[in-house]
Amino acid sequence: MRLLSIYAVLAYAFLHLPLLVLTVFSFNHSRFTQWEGLSLRWYTQAFADPALREATLNSLLIGGAATALATALGTLCAYALWKKKSPLFAGALYLSLMTPEIVTGVALLAFYQWLFHLLDLQLGMFTVILAHVSFCLAYVVIVVIARLRTMDATLEEAALDLGANELQAFYKVTLPQLLPAIISAALLAFTISFDDFVITSLVAGVDSETLPMVMYATARRGVSPVLNAVSTVIVLGLGGLILLSERLQTK
Repeated sequence: MRLLSIYAVLAYAFLHLPLLVLTVFSFNHSRFTQWEGLSLRWYTQAFADPALREATLNSLLIGGAATALATALGTLCAYALWKKKSPLFAGALYLSLMTPEIVTGVALLAFYQWLFHLLDLQLGMFTVILAHVSFCLAYVVIVVIARLRTMDATLEEAALDLGANELQAFYKVTLPQLLPAIISAALLAFTISFDDFVITSLVAGVDSETLPMVMYATARRGVSPVLNAVSTVIVLGLGGLILLSERLQTK
C-alpha cells in the first residue's frame, strides 16, 4: 500500500511539477530563471497587451458559442442513443475522439474550402465555432449518456401513463435529473474549446485568432515571462472548471 502511495505521489509530481515551477516564476521580477523577488510585473503586462486581450475575448466568444451549441445538440443526441440503441452510431462517436486533431483539422479545412466555392464565404469566427462544436459534441454525449444509463427508464413511462406527452415527460422528469451532467458536460466542452490549438489554427481567419494561437506565436519569437502569467491564469481557471465538472458528475 505504501509503494502505491509513493507511486501516486511521483506520478502527480511528474505531471504537475512543471506547472508549479511555471506558476512560481510567473511572480518572478526577473525575465530569466534567476529569482529576483516577488512581482506582479508580468501579470500587469499581460492584461495591458491589446493582442492578448483581443485573443482572450475571441476565445471566450468561441468557447461560449461552441459550448452552448454542443451542449444542446449533444444532450439530444445522448437522449436519442439512450432511447434507440445503435452500436454503429456509438462506435462512430468514439471514433471521432480517437481521430488525431491534425486529421480532423485538415478534414474540416478541406470541407470548408469545398463549401466556400459554393457559398462564396471565407474562414472566420463562425468556421472556428462550427469546428469546435464538431469535437466538443462527442464529449458532451459521453458525459450525458453516462448519466442517462444510471437513470430508471420507467420514470418516463410512469409520466406517460399519468397523461404527459413525450415532450412533457422529457422536460419534467428526465431533464431535471440530467441537469448536473449537462452542466458538467458544458464545463468540459468549454475547457476543451478554450484550450484547442491545432484544429483552430487550421480553420481560423485573420480576425479570429484565439489565445492559444497568440501564445504560440509569441513563444516562437522567444520565451516571454508574460506567457508564464497567462499560462498560470489559464491553468487555474480551467483547472477550477474541470474540478467543478468532476464534482457535478458525481451528483
